Amino acid sequence: MKDKEIEKEASEGLEDQHVRPAGKEAQKNPPEDWDKQDEELDETFPASDPPANY
Repeated sequence: MKDKEIEKEASEGLEDQHVRPAGKEAQKNPPEDWDKQDEELDETFPASDPPANY
């Protein structure tokens, strides 16, 4: 299965939900300074789990 196919399958039924991909580049107003911890926290949101290296 190709990446685009996986992404499409994973997002089925989410068209009406406004969920953005993780990462600084996907934000409307990205912060000027962005470090590894910011990236890890952004990747876990909105899950309740802490980052893997916590």
